[in-house]
Amino acid sequence: MSTHAAIAAHANRAVPGYLVSALAMTPNAAIGAGVDAAIQPRNPVDPLAGLGHSKVYEREATVFSEGDAAGSVFRVISGMVRLYKMLPDGRRQIIGFLQAGDMMGLAFAAQYLYTAETVTATTIQRIPRLELDAMMDAQPAFARKLLSATTSELMAAQDQMVLLGRKTAVEKVATFLMRLSDRKGGERAIDLPMGRSDIADHLGLTTETVSRTMTKLKSTRLIRILVGGKLELLDREALADLAGGF
Repeated sequence: MSTHAAIAAHANRAVPGYLVSALAMTPNAAIGAGVDAAIQPRNPVDPLAGLGHSKVYEREATVFSEGDAAGSVFRVISGMVRLYKMLPDGRRQIIGFLQAGDMMGLAFAAQYLYTAETVTATTIQRIPRLELDAMMDAQPAFARKLLSATTSELMAAQDQMVLLGRKTAVEKVATFLMRLSDRKGGERAIDLPMGRSDIADHLGLTTETVSRTMTKLKSTRLIRILVGGKLELLDREALADLAGGF
């Protein structure tokens, strides 16, 4: 199987087809450079830096919708994006929150498999698929790195299935907070810009259950709610135990 085909197979199997930190961001990335600003020239540290263009989206803006023609892939430069699918009964299932360095739209399907919306003001790099294909042909090492990232994505999708199906409400919220902390290198202070309803739709809980669980974690001095959409993990070890290894 070719590298292109392997990446497509992994991304399609691991719906939603996004990558968590597939490629490291560099200081030269065009963060906040303005609407439709050109990405800076390609550099060896960040092979994607010279592709496509960037755009600044306001909060709660739609990047693309489920069913739209999938002609591009996207990388978050700054801010946060939620990915979700609408269930047949009208409920929303949030399948991920993307941050700087994350990619989306990599499943090589004719249409996007989910909707992408910004949670905060967000800068996003849009890369036409043809440009990405050419990059993978020209740089086999980059293609292998992308394949490795899709494998990690598949494992993350499997973990999410366990999270939704087997864990209690406290375990789900603890797992969610620990994963956010791990994304920041294990820091205790984490950004929590999404609302309680977003967290609920991601974890398969009600908004009320998320609020009660947060209150319980706060009252037992495992977390502290900070101003400005931030939260501090006061006892990471205890939260990790609650998360069951997350």
